[in-house]
Amino acid sequence: MTDRVLVSPAELFGDGVFETVHLRPDGPWLLDQHLARLARSAGRLDLALAPDEVRARVAALPPVTAASALRIIQTRESLHVTVSPIPASVLAERRDGIRVLSAPVADPPPWSTAAAKTLSYGPNFAAKRWAQAQGGDDLLWVSPAGYALEGPTASVVWLAGDELHSVPESAGVLAGTTAAELLSRAAAVDLRGSYRMSTLSELARADAIWFASALRGLAEVTSLDGVARARSPWTPRLLALLGY
Repeated sequence: MTDRVLVSPAELFGDGVFETVHLRPDGPWLLDQHLARLARSAGRLDLALAPDEVRARVAALPPVTAASALRIIQTRESLHVTVSPIPASVLAERRDGIRVLSAPVADPPPWSTAAAKTLSYGPNFAAKRWAQAQGGDDLLWVSPAGYALEGPTASVVWLAGDELHSVPESAGVLAGTTAAELLSRAAAVDLRGSYRMSTLSELARADAIWFASALRGLAEVTSLDGVARARSPWTPRLLALLGY
């Protein structure tokens, strides 16, 4: 007789949305921004969301003594709020940086949910595994026209002179909460923040490149398509600006 594991149809087929929040000892960081994106993602799937219930579940969590991963998972049938340790591999990426390989991606069809943070993350993780099999750590998707888009689980941020840039949501990428917060705080370190597109060749000439996400904060790109990049003195400054 085999064990029976009860999995809802929504969970089985990835019919839901989620957010990963950096849970700090003083509380969840950028919770409002994450809940706003969760609502946008849910809207793209015609999925009902009860923000008050989500906030109540988060508020009921016991405090943590070390930064952790808070995940909010809303399916068509249920709401889950979980807390787990941040993986050591994620902390290593923040500390040591990442080697990134670029790969083309086709334009999404009209029904695509690519701009929503859905539970269907299998292709995203497969993309990272492909990059790792080729000797990299992560992947950068590039549009058919040659423009840098995003990583499988991260936004792209780059420094050119005194300007910090990231890819606009209008390009079909998932709006990044960490990247948006960084750009909004850029003036505090005498930088300007803005959204714009960049070709892959232009990105390669940037003063620094990072992959931004909630748990990593910023992971500096130390090589792009096999070409090594010097470590930037801005990395610790920007991590400190974000409180990592």
